[in-house]
Amino acid sequence: MTHHQTTDQTPVGQSSNCLSAVGVAKLQRIAAQFSSGADITAVEAFGSGNINDTFLVTVKNISQPRFVLQRINTHVFRQPQLVMQNMSIFTCHVRDRLQRSPLARRWEVPRVLLTHEGDDHWIESDESVWRAISFIEGSESFDAMHDVDHAREVGYALGTFHSLISDLPPDQLADTLEGFHITPRYLQHYEQVLATTTVNLSSEVTYGLQFVRDRAEWCSVLEHAKAGGKLPLRLMHGDPKVNNVMFDCSTGKAVSVIDLDTVKPGLVHYDIGDCLRSGCNPIGEETEQWETVYFEPDLCQGILQGYLSVAKAFLTNHDYDYLFDAIRLIAFELGLRFLTDHLAGNVYFKVKHRDHNLMRALVQFQLTQSIESQETVIRSLIAEMR
Repeated sequence: MTHHQTTDQTPVGQSSNCLSAVGVAKLQRIAAQFSSGADITAVEAFGSGNINDTFLVTVKNISQPRFVLQRINTHVFRQPQLVMQNMSIFTCHVRDRLQRSPLARRWEVPRVLLTHEGDDHWIESDESVWRAISFIEGSESFDAMHDVDHAREVGYALGTFHSLISDLPPDQLADTLEGFHITPRYLQHYEQVLATTTVNLSSEVTYGLQFVRDRAEWCSVLEHAKAGGKLPLRLMHGDPKVNNVMFDCSTGKAVSVIDLDTVKPGLVHYDIGDCLRSGCNPIGEETEQWETVYFEPDLCQGILQGYLSVAKAFLTNHDYDYLFDAIRLIAFELGLRFLTDHLAGNVYFKVKHRDHNLMRALVQFQLTQSIESQETVIRSLIAEMR
């Protein structure tokens, strides 16, 4: 059973989930701030995330025997109080929606647990910021999609997530990661790095530079559509990867979308593109055999079927018009970010070796190329579902 707390914006040098780094006694004392007086029986490191430090707390409480305790990474989220404010507004809104019109199947929203003083976070004497979230019992997550049925459930989960917040005005939530998914800004940063760095022109780097050059003018496609009033600003999840969807252990159905730190105003197209980018690459993002990476249209069809079974209620004609661009763009964008970090000397994403970010960039560029080569197929899938 695994919850994951992972996002794509992972900076170098953050501590891993490690009990010894904090100390059991200190963890128990912090957990007690959120335990509503129940005795704490265990605290254990939890999940495989590399942004926040995450622990699972077990208490003597019949109704809620476990909850998730996290130290918020303030290097990434510099205003943690705004992250928590967003999370509280969002989760309260969704719970109200579900009470007014329940779904015909199980769906859960993680609850923000309050301290004894009624606060949504706890600040330690060392200035570290902690929060507690309800644990979704009887659920599990997966790092890759098994088949088309699984893909359909992932799409349903994202569609349900967007549907439940489609009537929450975007201006009610703060923008906790400004510039996130604004591709032209990433291109601008890439060009600054390129202008100020001595580049080792290996064949792979040369290929990457040319790949970006060929697509530089096109990368503003979604931002132009937003500026032209074709794509409305809505609320988005920000990191809807496969492993952020929780599945019921007994039914195998999606029951929740977790990792809510990046819920903020944006385009739903960023989420759709990111979900398909991460879900329709069967070989995975960390392969060294980047030439073998491909985009699987059957999984794409499954995700879109699941998504549109819910999202048809709020999508416009323009939304459909830009779905293909979203799928292509987000894969390209992540490749651009990886290549930029490689050129800058690996200052942002964690790496295992010097060329790790270069390999990651080539994987995303190969995925982009696979998407481009199947444009007719993907566009016809979208057209059939309109």
